[in-house]
Amino acid sequence: MANGNTQGEVVLAADGTPLKESLNKAMRKNRIRALLLVAPLFIFILFSFLIPIFDMTFRSVDNWQVGTLMPNTSLALKDWDGKAIPEEAVFEALIADLKAGAITREIGKVGTRLNYEKSGMRSMITSSARKSKKVKEGPYKPIVFKMHKKWKDLETWTVIKRNTSAYTIGYYLNAVDLKFDKSGEIVRQPENRQIYGKLFLRTFAISMAITIICIILAYPISYLLATMPLRYSNLLMIFVLLPFWTSLLVRTTAWIAMLQSQGVLNDLFVFFGFIDDANRLQLIYNLTGTIIAMTHILLPFMVLPLYSVMKTIPPTYMRAALSLGANPFVAFVRVYMPQTLSGIGAGSILVFILSIGYYITPALVGGTGGTLISNQIAYHMQSSLNWGLAGALGALLLGSVLALYTLYNKIVGIDNMKLG
Repeated sequence: MANGNTQGEVVLAADGTPLKESLNKAMRKNRIRALLLVAPLFIFILFSFLIPIFDMTFRSVDNWQVGTLMPNTSLALKDWDGKAIPEEAVFEALIADLKAGAITREIGKVGTRLNYEKSGMRSMITSSARKSKKVKEGPYKPIVFKMHKKWKDLETWTVIKRNTSAYTIGYYLNAVDLKFDKSGEIVRQPENRQIYGKLFLRTFAISMAITIICIILAYPISYLLATMPLRYSNLLMIFVLLPFWTSLLVRTTAWIAMLQSQGVLNDLFVFFGFIDDANRLQLIYNLTGTIIAMTHILLPFMVLPLYSVMKTIPPTYMRAALSLGANPFVAFVRVYMPQTLSGIGAGSILVFILSIGYYITPALVGGTGGTLISNQIAYHMQSSLNWGLAGALGALLLGSVLALYTLYNKIVGIDNMKLG
């Protein structure tokens, strides 16, 4: 409360301090309190989400190996025109770097990095490093030629010079099935190595198909939940939520048992005479298995937004439409369905984004025909250890999702998407 006394027209608070200063102090305390309340969540998001994304995005362009571990060669190649095999000074610098790398045992990192650009360069680098220990004096050019035949190849030196830069677009080129040719021009990969573009298209196609199937299956379920008496809808809701109480791995392995050739579904089809025992359906380790298993796992993410929106629609709207002469079908399509579009939008974006990033289920039930781009990202992070390519694939996938999200916002509007 403000004191009625004034000193030179300055309004004072109850404690005698100027009212404006007292209010600013109280607002500062509220801001600090709010910041402290939000700080744990911010720290969690920072370390579990933002920093990993930044780190993987940086790895997709980071190219430190050659420039750092072969500094003499990088400097000697700076003015090389790339039209002919380098001069003696470059080979002298190469021997010095190979010797130093052999001592520190870091030269293998250079070979691994160059091997991503041109196969066979890791063995060339590591074997040459071992042999360089015996080199005492020049001329170095013929000595290096004897170490490995690929040192006579102009493309070898082109690849080395291109990777002396601290940053590269090579990983992104590989992620979209492109590469540098012998002259340094960007060209398409050979037909048998064009895999990532197809995987991206398959990932988006499967995600879209799963989203559409989830809409078709979830709509009647959500409608029943919203219109049935409470005692029945609660029981049905338990069945909808039941998958959340079961491990993802358990649900996926259960589908393996059900979908395999000697599994439950094929046994039922044979028992009822739909197929004969010799022509059992191949429902697993292909695209079919991936779609079935992922639809089952992601269906609740479509049901819940739809149900929460349908629950808020007054039943009097339908009765009013029927009383005005509309038949039940017309009333449902023209009155009820338009009011559920926000729930369809919310569920669709949830299911679509989640399905794009799935890799455990496709890895277990998809085989070679049902794997997604996320499986390749996991492979490069866990097996091939090509984190640069994994980061490039992940960045492209993230960029695609953000682009689709932006397009969705422009066409539908995020403000129109609600969960009830």
